[in-house]
Amino acid sequence: MHIGVENVAFSIQGKQIISDIDLETQSGEFVGIVGPNGSGKSTLLKNIYRVHQPDCGKITMNHDEIFKLSMKETAKNMAVVSQESSSLFDFSVREIVLMGRAPHKKLLETDNAEDGAIAEEALEKVGMTAYQNRSIATLSGGEKQRVMVARALAQQAKVLVLDEPTNHLDVHHQLQLMDLIKTLGITTVTVLHDLNIAARYCDRIYMMNHGRIAASGTPEEVFTEEMLQDVFRVHTSIITHPKTGKTHITFLSSITSASEEKLALHQ
Repeated sequence: MHIGVENVAFSIQGKQIISDIDLETQSGEFVGIVGPNGSGKSTLLKNIYRVHQPDCGKITMNHDEIFKLSMKETAKNMAVVSQESSSLFDFSVREIVLMGRAPHKKLLETDNAEDGAIAEEALEKVGMTAYQNRSIATLSGGEKQRVMVARALAQQAKVLVLDEPTNHLDVHHQLQLMDLIKTLGITTVTVLHDLNIAARYCDRIYMMNHGRIAASGTPEEVFTEEMLQDVFRVHTSIITHPKTGKTHITFLSSITSASEEKLALHQ
């Protein structure tokens, strides 16, 4: 399924947060959004999954303007894993995952055996089957994150939107989760904090800075020493990893002064 963002801008109380945003995914493509803190990454995602509505521009899903679709139609096709989960109260893990079935149900329709099987499969995929009867309130941040991914999987949507899905996860579960998402083969748009994870898993990268797209392309095209120096203000060494064949970034030092930045540009 195709997602398109065209000339989107969004402001809060007169303050421009993002502007002139163009982004496009192909069906089945894994697209990453990276950038420094405060660059507008999460705000862009919230416009895509309808928490915010752009001041101008348009967002489309399979070329239909997303704000002209019903919320239920959107939810049938787009699953979201956000960073906020404070409104989950005291549901069980299984109940949370079954909530992913809601877009497919009629009003007052109860869960059936098929819904239960779908939820069980989703829990198994994220390694949370043993936790299904536990209260969500008793879980760690990383465990909650995996439950939210299971809920998205149970939704069986054709587009997956994730805001820092590896947040709170240890290295093992970071890689397990990213491997799982990659194997789904569905259109994925995700904000990522770890640039090496982005380089390893993403087909295409959009790098944001000051609310705009600073660069876009393959990880090899976007993750250059010059670009990371300019956007993230860090010195790096970038190689093609001999085992993965992917771009690998080693962070050397931060740029802390204008004179140091000027010197780096001439090296």
